[in-house]
Amino acid sequence: MKKFFNEFKEFAMRGNIMDMAVGIIVGAAFTAIVTSLVNDIISPIIGLLVKVDFSDLVLNIVGVDIKYGAFIMAVINFLIVAFALFMVIKAMNRAASLTKKPEAEPEPTTKECPFCKTEIHIEATRCPHCTSELDKAE
Repeated sequence: MKKFFNEFKEFAMRGNIMDMAVGIIVGAAFTAIVTSLVNDIISPIIGLLVKVDFSDLVLNIVGVDIKYGAFIMAVINFLIVAFALFMVIKAMNRAASLTKKPEAEPEPTTKECPFCKTEIHIEATRCPHCTSELDKAE
């Protein structure tokens, strides 16, 4: 049983698990901020423009309230979060591409026979196809 707990502790303390936990916590805090932005700022501004508070929009069907205004606010909330995540990921990709060094061209391993134009190994001194002797400089 002690071995099981040690393995679990090792798993939980790995860097990627801790990074994921921090990401979830920051994401939850960010979602709370965006929800407040939508409910407390954007919704009243839209309400001023269209003279309707979206959070109060309700459709009553046979005594059942369908709160489609709250759904509209949730969609706006989702779009803002998705846009913010898109911008963050785009910025991270751009930053990663700036720090990435261009890869060097690999050394050629083949060359072309000047006589028969077939591809041969770079260290070959005789072409295996046409049997022509090749200079070392080629």
